[in-house]
Amino acid sequence: MTKELTEKQKKFLSALFEDAEGNVTRAKQLAGYSDNTATREVVESLQDEIHQATKDFIKNSATKAAFSMYKILQDPTALGNKDIIAASKDILDRAGHKPTDKVEVSAPNPIFILPEKK
Repeated sequence: MTKELTEKQKKFLSALFEDAEGNVTRAKQLAGYSDNTATREVVESLQDEIHQATKDFIKNSATKAAFSMYKILQDPTALGNKDIIAASKDILDRAGHKPTDKVEVSAPNPIFILPEKK
């Protein structure tokens, strides 16, 4: 069941992931809340929505992370590449783009069971 958000709550969520760049106090101000409104109250009332918006933000950042890693191929000696790779890998992992783990199975004396001859 999705709860109905007020206009201020919608503005807060929008500002939080845009102009305020994650700063909840700034997002509260941009949304038009009074200075007397506790930031904690706003955040707690939107806890689930903030969580979902954060997940969406990370998913939307995955393409930028992939492109950042791709740009390193063009200039592999640039300063900061190691940090860019680490940050991009973390974003891609959190967005669900983890590398596939492969397991190799081998046996020293393999046995094959064949169907009976007719």
